[in-house]
Amino acid sequence: METEVIQIAEHNIDEASQKSLFRAGKVIRDGGLVAFPTETVYGLGGDALNPESSRKIYAAKGRPSDNPLIVHVADMEHLETIVKEVPESARKLAKAFWPGPLTMIMNKNDKVPYETTGGLDTVAIRMPNNQIALELIRQSGGFIAAPSANTSGRPSPTVARYCVEDLSGKIEMIIDGGQVGIGLESTIVDLTSDVPMILRPGYITLEMLKEVLGQVDVDRTIIDGNSGQRPKAPGMKYRHYAPKGQLTIIQGEQSKVVEYINLHAKEASESGKKVGVIGTDSTKSLYHADVIKSVGDRKDEKTIAHELFKVLREFDDENIDIMFSESFDDSGFGQAIMNRLLKAAGHNVIII
Repeated sequence: METEVIQIAEHNIDEASQKSLFRAGKVIRDGGLVAFPTETVYGLGGDALNPESSRKIYAAKGRPSDNPLIVHVADMEHLETIVKEVPESARKLAKAFWPGPLTMIMNKNDKVPYETTGGLDTVAIRMPNNQIALELIRQSGGFIAAPSANTSGRPSPTVARYCVEDLSGKIEMIIDGGQVGIGLESTIVDLTSDVPMILRPGYITLEMLKEVLGQVDVDRTIIDGNSGQRPKAPGMKYRHYAPKGQLTIIQGEQSKVVEYINLHAKEASESGKKVGVIGTDSTKSLYHADVIKSVGDRKDEKTIAHELFKVLREFDDENIDIMFSESFDDSGFGQAIMNRLLKAAGHNVIII
């Protein structure tokens, strides 16, 4: 299969772009797959109401079929047609955060095939805040099932070239809409229980959700990989976001972290390994390794989130064997950053 790559500027969707989006929508309506930008990461889209399209998504990604896909909608009324009932909590959250990086889990109706939901009676739904994505959803019939547009387990793509790297020859089309804004996947909140529960942290934080709903719980496995509990979101039990090399997170006082990383980077380098370090603007100059990258100012969580997957992908581009990363604050939006970093490292953390 030859994969067509088209370029569209989100804030300049002209007549030619509209024609391209119509063609992309037809690919999805006809059962094909299209990678496209959202405000979080690039998604791999197929017709959410077509079981064969969902099977194609799992095959293209190498994704376990019990890992549910998120259904993307562009209009609130479409939500009504794929769930048994829209709870009042969902209406409140949609009013506050849609379009935006929030996925809500509700009880599905018969229109949504089990192939899309990973065999569950619930469906995860979100409305992305990206004009290319919204127009593509409308052109494709209103319901796009879309996980991240990468090989399963690898860092999610924040630019189109990584979609090309992972999926070229496996899908019909890739829409290059430039670098995404947020850089981490959406927050997932389960609304099927008495108390809403965050199953995956993201830009929409626990504090933001509580302001709208009051009581909200958090699945403790989000940060604690040694809790012994099974994650409530099926997909969270799988390895995610992992670079090709070995990543270790070093946690502790800054001077000790720098000393530890430099010592072990030197040892790894002397053994013939190519070593990379993830630091911040204030610490980058303190490290000694083959490749040293900053994810920004430690106090600027938005920049850290924006850069994290990009840096992990760049380490792959540069054939890094061993990586060390500083740890970050795990409150607020930092919880999402640490969740992704911990899963990328396989929860390999050294506390000093």
